[in-house]
Parts: sequence; C-alpha cells; structure tokens
Amino acid sequence: MSMNSNEKTDRSQSKLVLDGVPPKRPWWVFLLKLAAWATLTGATAAALVAVGIYYHFSQGLPDIPKVDQYWPPIVTEVYTDDAVLAGEFYHHRRKVVPYERIPKRLVQAFIASEDSSFFDHHGVDVLGTARAAFKTISKKLGLGGSTQGGSTLTQQTAKAVLIAAEGYESATAKNLTRKIREAILARRLEEALTKEEILYLYLNNVFLGHHSYGVQSAAENYYRKDVRDLTLGEMALIAGLPQAPSRYSPFLRPDAAKKRRSYVLRRMRDEGMISEAERKQADEEAVQVFPVEDVFHEFAPFFTEQVRRDVVERYTNKVLLNEGLKVFATMDSERQRGAQEAVLEGLLAIDKRQGFRGPVLQLATEQERKAFLAKATKVLGDEKLTENRLYVGLVTKVDPDGKGAEVQVGPHKGLLPLMGMRWARKVNPEGYYPGLMLTSVKKVLNVGDVLVVRHVVRKELTDDNVQFDKKMDKEIPEDLPLFRLEQDPELQSALVSIDPHRQYLTAMVGGYDFDANEFNRAFQACRQPGSSYKPLVYSAALEQLGWTGATIIVDSPIVEHDPDSGVSWKPDNYSEEFKGDVLLRTALVNSMNIPAVKTFAAVGVKNMAEWARHLGLSTPMNMDFSAALGSSCVYPYDLANVYATFNRYGRKKPTYFVRKIEDRFGRTLEDHTAYDDAWAPLQDRVAAGYARLSEPGEQVMSPETGFILTSLLRGVVQEGTGAPAQKLGKPAAGKTGTTNDSFDTWFAGFTRDLVTVTWVGYDKNEHPLGRYETGGRASLPIWLSYMKTALATRPQSEFWPPEWLRENLMLLRVDKRTGKLASSGTKDAVNIWFKKGTQPDDVTPEKGSVGTQEFLMGAP
Repeated sequence: MSMNSNEKTDRSQSKLVLDGVPPKRPWWVFLLKLAAWATLTGATAAALVAVGIYYHFSQGLPDIPKVDQYWPPIVTEVYTDDAVLAGEFYHHRRKVVPYERIPKRLVQAFIASEDSSFFDHHGVDVLGTARAAFKTISKKLGLGGSTQGGSTLTQQTAKAVLIAAEGYESATAKNLTRKIREAILARRLEEALTKEEILYLYLNNVFLGHHSYGVQSAAENYYRKDVRDLTLGEMALIAGLPQAPSRYSPFLRPDAAKKRRSYVLRRMRDEGMISEAERKQADEEAVQVFPVEDVFHEFAPFFTEQVRRDVVERYTNKVLLNEGLKVFATMDSERQRGAQEAVLEGLLAIDKRQGFRGPVLQLATEQERKAFLAKATKVLGDEKLTENRLYVGLVTKVDPDGKGAEVQVGPHKGLLPLMGMRWARKVNPEGYYPGLMLTSVKKVLNVGDVLVVRHVVRKELTDDNVQFDKKMDKEIPEDLPLFRLEQDPELQSALVSIDPHRQYLTAMVGGYDFDANEFNRAFQACRQPGSSYKPLVYSAALEQLGWTGATIIVDSPIVEHDPDSGVSWKPDNYSEEFKGDVLLRTALVNSMNIPAVKTFAAVGVKNMAEWARHLGLSTPMNMDFSAALGSSCVYPYDLANVYATFNRYGRKKPTYFVRKIEDRFGRTLEDHTAYDDAWAPLQDRVAAGYARLSEPGEQVMSPETGFILTSLLRGVVQEGTGAPAQKLGKPAAGKTGTTNDSFDTWFAGFTRDLVTVTWVGYDKNEHPLGRYETGGRASLPIWLSYMKTALATRPQSEFWPPEWLRENLMLLRVDKRTGKLASSGTKDAVNIWFKKGTQPDDVTPEKGSVGTQEFLMGAP
C-alpha cells in the first residue's frame, strides 16, 4: 500500500525523536518567548517599584479632609453692639462659603483657566502635565513657548492640604518628592470626594493675593462685594490670579491683570462657557479694584485692641487668629464716633491754648523749597482744595505789616491771615492765654517754614469767636484760598463711657492717635485724679462715720507731719483762701482742699486705703494725707467704674466690653447681654437677662449713702466747679479734678443712664498745662461734647430716689452757715438729703416761726 508525502514526513520526524534528536525550531520563536519573559518580568518589577514608591512616599500623608469637617483657619470678626464691623484678626483672611453660593460662571472661569479637563481626569492629568513640561523646556531651550504649570485643580487642592498639615516650606518645595506626594494625595482626593466637593475645598483655599484666601475673601478685598454679586469681568480677573497673584495684581500691575483677564475670558469662550458677545463686553470693563478696608485702624482702634487683648488672654492668640470667632463688643458705634470727635476737637483746642511749638520744618534754601513744592504738586495733581481738610503748606512770603503770610499747598497759593493764627504765641505755661494773643505773624513765621494748615471758608475764619476782619476781607480776592494754622497736639486724652445699668463700656478712647502711639491711656495710664478723688473720701465719711451733707468742717490752715519720714505738708485751697466753718456739701461742691484732708484724717489712712480698694480701684493708695487730694494714681477705667457704682447707689458690678462671643459654628461661648439691649436678638436678651439675676453685684455702701453722695455731686454741677456741665441740658452730677501745676485734668460725671470720665494731660510730665487749665476748662468740655452726642435723643430723668429707698430718706432745707435746719426766713439755705435719724434737730435761731418742712428736690 503506498504512503502519501505527509505520512512520510511524520514518520521521519518520529524517527528523529525516537533517535533522541529534537527537530530544529525557528529562531523567531525563541526571541518571542524571551521578549514575553522580559516583558512579564519588567512589568512585575515595575509594579513592585511603583508599589514601593507609592508606599514610601505616601507615608505620613495627611488624611483626606471630610467636607462636613472642613474647618480651615478663618477670620475672627469683632462687631459693635449695633452690628458694625470694628475689626478683623487672622493668619489667613479666609471666609468659607458653601459651594452652592459660588456663582457657576466663577467656577467655570477657574476651570477654563486652570484645568479645562477637570471633570475628565482622575486627579493627575498626565497629558496636560507632559504638555506643560514640553512647553516649559521649549522656552528654556529658546524654541518658543511659555512656562506652564501642570498641576490640576485637584493637585492644587492636595497642595493646600499638605500646606495645612506640613507647613508652607515643605509642601511647596520644588523637588520630585513633593510632586509625587502631591499626586498620590490628589488621587486619594478623587477617590474619596466628588468633583464638586473638590471644587468647594479649592475655591475656599486658593490664595488670590491681596490678603485673600478663597473666592469670598477675594470678592470682598478687591471689589468690596459678596461673591454672588461679581460681574463676569470681575470673576475672570479673580480666576486669573492663582498662577501668580503678584505678577497679575490689579494694584501693582493693572495692565498685566487686564491681559490675564482677557486670556481667561478667551478660554471661557473657547470652552463654550460664554458667548463672544459676553466675552467682548466683559473684556471692555475697566479694571477697578479697591484697597482692603483697614477697619481696625479706621474705626475704633483703641477699643478694638482692648477687646483683642481680652480675647487673647482668655482664649489664646491661636484661637483668635484661626478659629473664626464672632466677637460682639459692647461698643455703641455712634457714641464711639462721638467720643473720638470730642477728644480730637478738645485736644486741638487745648493744645492751641498752650501755644505754638514752631513749624514742622524750615527749608532754608530756594532749592529745597522748589523741591518740596514740586513733590507736593505731584502728590496733589489737579485735586482742588477741600474745605476743612488739613494740608502741609510752605510759607513763601510774610506780610511786612504782620497781617498774614502767603502759603502754598502744592500748586495752590493761598493766604494765612493773622486772624487764622492769633493763638500761635510762644509756649508759656504761666501766661494767661487770652492776654497773649498774637499781634503779628512776623513774630512766629518765616519764609521757608513748613506748616500744617486747614483750608477754610471766610465765614469760618475765626479765632476765639473773633470774627474775620472786614477790612481785610475786602482786600482779599474772592478766589484766593484761605488757611488756618494748625498743629499736631502733644497733649493726650482718655475717655471712658459706661452704661451703668447694662454694665456696658459703650465708648472708649485711649489717646489722640493710635497709629502714632498704641498706649491706651484709658486702661494703662495711671494718673493722679486730683479732686475727682474727693467723692471717695466723703463717701467713706458718710458711710463709716455717719456724717451728713450738713456736717460742719472747719476750713482753716493745717500742717500734717509724717513721723516716719519727718516731712511736714501744708495743703492749701485752690483759691488760697479759708472760709472757716463750712458744710460738707459746700466743701465738695466748691472742691475745697482743707476740708477734704480733715475728712480723710477722720476716716483714717488705713481705712481709706481699704475703702478705695473696696470701691474698685486696683492701684494702691499713698499712705499719707496727700491721698485725700488725689495724689495716688488711678486708671481712668477704674475711676469710671467707681463713679458707675455711685450712680447705682453703691452697688458695684463688673463692666463688660465684650457682650458676646460665638465660635465658627454659631455656638455661644459667653454672653453678657443686658435684657433691655435693643440691638441684641430676643433670645440673647432673655437668656442673658435671666443669667444676670444670679449676679446681683456687691452693695459696697448702703443705698442711702449712695443716693446722698449722688445728690451732693449733683450740686457740684448745679452750683460748683462742674457748672459748665449744665449746658448738657439734662440732669447731671459729677466732679472736676486738677492736680498741682495742672499736670492732669479730669471730669468724672454722669446722668441717670451714662457715666463718663475724661482725662487730659501729657504722657511725660515735661511741663504742665497752662496755669489756668483746670478740669472744668480742659476736660469738662470734652465730656460735654461727647455727652451731647451720646444723649441727643435720650431724655434723662432727675436724680430722685426710687420708692423703695424714699421711705428711708428725708429732704430738708438747711442753713448753709450753721448746718442747722433753716427757718422760714433763712436766706442762705439749701436742700440736703438725710438718712432718717441723721438729720439735724436744731433750727437756726430766727425771729418768727421755725420750720422743719420737707422740700422736693430742686435747684439749691
């Protein structure tokens, strides 16, 4: 049987195999197997290396933030009681807003400019990174192109998470390790969060320059708007900032910012997010941005800084700067403005009465003057002079007759007439101001003097109520600017105002200029109170010794000897006269020194020191009789609290300058809201008002003594050294204070609803105020100006005892000379309140009938 060719072949191959010799295979099979083995081995090795790299570089990576627990550092805000922003404190100025509040167009702008494939990639855009690397290398090799970043929005979010966990320096290092860690974290973010959640984290974290972290902060800082109110052009400008906030800053480089905005708008158009018409309209918008409002320095820096110190002391600085507290101060914004204006105007007026300290500069050469005017002209440009605004001007000519001087402010030439600077006599604390008014400008001004001047209109050009000279008025052209000479005060002042019933510090000023000197004189300046201390002395006598307003004190010379130091001290009255027998009321009303010292002696030095501490003074009292006249320094804030205790008829309570603090979640950390605070929410008023019931305060003197002392201080205003306070037009009580040589002047006064203390003096007692500067002349006008504003729409009742107290008191008419009950014919008599049982029994001898009739409180 014949075999075919296939069978023959199979047999031959079988024979070879059987003989032990394998058939020869094609060479390419071997190579294919080798390649497969190498590929498999390489892939395995690569996978192992990748896994190793992953685990190596992922060590210590921060946890993925949970969106509902995303609590980055945010701004702490301080508000006034009436909800006016007074200050912000932060490490990063960030305000977190929900994703739903961020406009869709703004989100699109960021995606178009930063990561157009955001919704397609998984955290790391490999092609985008390669493309950016290629263009960057091409530029460095001189082949064209531009430097580009390859980070996706997710990677930028990952970087923000790393910065928060590891610090800025480590998380932004330009090395491979950081990029790998960033990519790993970005991938984890994509796995754990939705795209919208990543955008939420990114848009609230991204740094956009100008102190702005996040889009809400940027909207406020650049445009003073809520993020929802931005225009398309404004959104595009903000979206163009992340790559280089400084390079594209609309403040530093507006042209670069505009070009970058145009790029963002083109990308939005190319991605189909906006139409060409919308792009064109937005691109034509002017780049108009605003500087960050420095609310802290512009509004109430002394008050807000005191709030900051208090919060830091009790909550730490870290919490203040990072935790986004909402702090509601007790400050009333309108009263605070009134306080600042009163202090400013008062200091300017008092400082002028001290005299002119000379020009700011003296430019001796013509070259210096031309350079000064050229610089001033460049600064002012075409700006017209604004009425009542301060300027720096150069004296270019002095009138030979001394009637005025030509002053140039930038390009504007004007006249400084004599009537605008009659106050500018040389400093002389011993001189009487009205008698030393300037008679010729030649005495104090020279060509080349640089001055501070105020631009005024003719009808306002007065000096101490002396009208502008009519003859000179006719000689001056109508279009010639007029100036009034000013100078920066060296004097300082403090004002403390307390609502005694709500226990609120409603206004406080710590000095003339916070930026020049942050020293808060209201809280930090320990100054001698002078006669404003006397009510503390008399209150001790009323409470501890059973004295009354009709107690007789002998006003006669006295010499006190200190056995420890061997020093003798002889006090004197301000008038340098002695009145003999006087009533306690008369001594206080007229601020007589000798009766105060004798009262102090009767109380006792140790008792008086303890009494002052009991009333609320935190500073120690001098252990000698000079303390009766206010030689022991006190803080204005402490003294105001003591007078608030007087106002409450002897009940001492704490004064708050922080009403409420909330954390970032709106939870209340502390609350001191008064039940009748109209600005506070009802729930706060009810809850805090109820809590106040368990804080009745301390009754440091009987209510009867407290009211009697208040009635005596009422007399100081009605007929004594505080008489100018009657101009308030509302019932007021108070006490002036002036130290030896007028180094310190005070007025501490109150109505039923408001207690205010004002102080005026120099920080360093290099020289005293003018000889005739007293508490009534220097400090009281500031008090009066402020109180008129603070109580403009608030009627004040007369000081009359409440019904529960009235039954323990008697109001009797007393002879001022004898302290006995006045008869019907007594001419010099006064109404005085007494505790029942302490009233005088004797009646002044008088022909006719004798009366012990009670009288209602009225004018003494």
